[in-house]
Amino acid sequence: MEYVSRAPRPPLDGLIDDLYYLEGSAPYARLLLPPSPSALLIVNLGPPFRIRAGTDLETAEYADGCVVTMPTRAIEFGYPPRTRSVGVHFKPWGPAQFLPMPAAELRDRPVTLEQVWGRPAVAELRERLAGAAGPYEMVTLLEQELMRRLRETAGLGLVRHTSGVIAATGGAVTIGDLSAAAGVSSTHLAQRFKELVGVTPKRLARTYRFTATVFSIDPAGPIDWGELAGGAGYFDQAHFGHEFRAFTGLTPTRYLEVRRRFLREHPGHVLDGWPLPAD
Repeated sequence: MEYVSRAPRPPLDGLIDDLYYLEGSAPYARLLLPPSPSALLIVNLGPPFRIRAGTDLETAEYADGCVVTMPTRAIEFGYPPRTRSVGVHFKPWGPAQFLPMPAAELRDRPVTLEQVWGRPAVAELRERLAGAAGPYEMVTLLEQELMRRLRETAGLGLVRHTSGVIAATGGAVTIGDLSAAAGVSSTHLAQRFKELVGVTPKRLARTYRFTATVFSIDPAGPIDWGELAGGAGYFDQAHFGHEFRAFTGLTPTRYLEVRRRFLREHPGHVLDGWPLPAD
């Protein structure tokens, strides 16, 4: 599987972690993507893929691509035998400047790219991307499209700064301290976050803490779950286990089994690190 990625140029670097190109056969027909403090935009150039965002939702097919604001639950991606796409990994607040609706309306409910930018615009973009000379040119074309669509968004500075504090502390900060430092009420801060990120500051802090904790796990070695939970600031191991199930649908021990399966069956794969086999 080919994966090409690069950081965006200013001012998109304040909204986006990276732009990427992906082509080839996925390691598994279905991959589970646990929530993380990021959002996603995919322009699909291959056969349709499928997404299931939560156990209470039906699996939906996406032909042109999709937008996923910061999720609160694991998302299942179903891939065709060969997939090809160009995409963006946004910072949590990143999509807000490109969406015609509040981010909260898309929480755990991915939408097609056509629903965001309209069919003619998306068809034209996909045609230009498909005709590009190679992955780097395709990534640059998508970057140019985002630059063209960049717009002012009220409240973004507040959300961006506060999110930066949450990220810097790994989620170990109280919302009262955040709102006091920003000079706004907790209610106002929560409202802005829902509009531009899709979740409250408290939920974002939980996601940062959970993600940092999971990334600290070495799946190849022994793990003391109690020590890990305590070091991450969880009340106890039971609290940590509850968070694990809420975020991934898996127990910590089951997560480790699935993670080790990926490492065993596809060592060194470009997608290794966060997605999990759902087959």
